[in-house]
Amino acid sequence: MNVKTLVLLILGALLAAGGLVLRALARKFPEPAADAQKPEVRRYRRRKRLPAVLFWLGVWLSVTALISLLFGPSQREFSVEILPPLTSVLGLPVSSAVLTGFSVSGALILLAVLFRLFVFPRFTETPHGLQNVVELAVEWLSRYCRANLCRPLGENLAAYLFTVALYMIGCAAVELLGLRAPTSDILTTFAMALVTFFLINFYGIRSKGLGGRLRSMARPTPVIFPIKILTDVAVPVSLACRLFGNMLGGMIVMELLYFALGNAAFGAPAVLGLYFNVFHPLIQVFIFITLSLTFINEAIE
Repeated sequence: MNVKTLVLLILGALLAAGGLVLRALARKFPEPAADAQKPEVRRYRRRKRLPAVLFWLGVWLSVTALISLLFGPSQREFSVEILPPLTSVLGLPVSSAVLTGFSVSGALILLAVLFRLFVFPRFTETPHGLQNVVELAVEWLSRYCRANLCRPLGENLAAYLFTVALYMIGCAAVELLGLRAPTSDILTTFAMALVTFFLINFYGIRSKGLGGRLRSMARPTPVIFPIKILTDVAVPVSLACRLFGNMLGGMIVMELLYFALGNAAFGAPAVLGLYFNVFHPLIQVFIFITLSLTFINEAIE
């Protein structure tokens, strides 16, 4: 055992023990009355909060020291691959992100079938529990689609965007299992952007006809027709690169954190993981849906 590890272990044990002692002492202080002044309330809250902070800091340092003692210093190397590694399937090279994406799709299909067979038949006129959550999500997305389109396009578009949202959330969730998110692969994001590009032109032609769609791209003057063509072609590229860059950036930040903390990479990364694997993907879902609706609305207006 080296001196650094021993000092870390002793310091962690002292902090944890000190936190427990301060917690016992804090219980002797009476809780301030309801009409107490703010400084008194803040002092009471600090007395309650400080022992917990010291205790968990001590536990974190002690566990870090024990990991170093049992497994030695961290040998982790920092490396990030822009493209996911390839794996062999039936002798063919396949991206690991593609396999993960298929797994996410299969899991969503299975959950959808189970939901239809066992949950949906139990829906009642007065929603409660899971039915409340599902109905709120579906109604919010339907209203959001109607609010961002100049004319109604039916519920099929909302259903597609709801599926895309579930898929992107599922792709982000696999990172919690230590796998690379399929949305951090440019091929996956480009495939999603191509579907949006198809929907833009599909709804544009359905609303105006092929001739109307072409004429709208030549307004106010035919000179901008080539520019408009290039702009529309750039839409899937920008959508794919934006989503890819954001998801890859989150993955790189988490890899940097694990590399910097070494043996101490537990607890703290989980807190940041809540942002990069939960909150951050939800933001990307909202942006992707909003941009898709914006481009479709431009094609039909």
